[in-house]
Amino acid sequence: MASTKSILTDQQFTRRQALVLMGAGVAGLAFTPGRAIASDASRLLKPIPSTDEKIPAIGMGTWRTFNVGNDQQLRLARLEVVKAFFAEGGGMIDCSPMYGSAREFMGFALGQIEDTGTLFSAEKVWTGNGGETRQQIAESQDLWRIKKFDLMQIHNLVAWQDHLETLRQMKQDGEIRYIGITTSHGRRHSDIEKILQSEDIDFLQLTYNLTHREVERRLLPLALEKNVAVIANRPYDGGSLISRLKSREAVPDWAAEELACRTWADFMLKFIVSHPAVTCAIPATSSVAHLRENMQAGRGPMPDKSQRERMIQFIESL
Repeated sequence: MASTKSILTDQQFTRRQALVLMGAGVAGLAFTPGRAIASDASRLLKPIPSTDEKIPAIGMGTWRTFNVGNDQQLRLARLEVVKAFFAEGGGMIDCSPMYGSAREFMGFALGQIEDTGTLFSAEKVWTGNGGETRQQIAESQDLWRIKKFDLMQIHNLVAWQDHLETLRQMKQDGEIRYIGITTSHGRRHSDIEKILQSEDIDFLQLTYNLTHREVERRLLPLALEKNVAVIANRPYDGGSLISRLKSREAVPDWAAEELACRTWADFMLKFIVSHPAVTCAIPATSSVAHLRENMQAGRGPMPDKSQRERMIQFIESL
């Protein structure tokens, strides 16, 4: 058997491979099951403009992936995903009454994990009855098994005027910390713009990814102007974008060399969270390995304006 020295001497590394390894540094240890994060200092934190509180730029969504009902095998598998999220220093977890059993699962998962101190809990109100705001929030608190949500959002603007009035009072009374509104799939952008112009909110959640960039024209600049934090949902376009890219061999050499992109998750999430207006992206996954890839994207160099343009051009060329 060849010695370790001879193996390392004989193995041929490309410049691309070497730079990726150097860029990743010891943070690569996070990919080893059971290992703690090697260096939290490398994790990208972004400020919530209304308070300057900082949260990790990579969070986690629960749409579809955590709607597992009473299936014990699926529940235990998703529990490992949540454990890995906190082991990686994760913050925002976003959920909704729309997501089936996801709220109940979150209560189960949080009850099984010893240290959830980094949690930034983001939930939504989703009822057409404007008088049921408090009732639905109380139900969500019971299901999550927590006393207070960090962020309460009005899901897809359903009965938003009535809910917003109640949420403002709850925030004033210290029952929730932040309030926000959401949209997805590129819907109701004109309504969102009017609300940003006229209402005092902390967060806006919308769809933003490399193939859905309409919000760059008006909504993201307006959020910056109004000091509103932005959560990017559907970062992989519901999974279709990353599936298409994974059929290719690897990320472009220049992205690996300049941005330490080892995976398509790096490529897509770094593009999103490097936008000055975006506070957090919330990819959803049912895989521990993919969760770790997502979290790794919040570390290392981020693209500047010219590199972001190059990323756009690459995607448009496919």
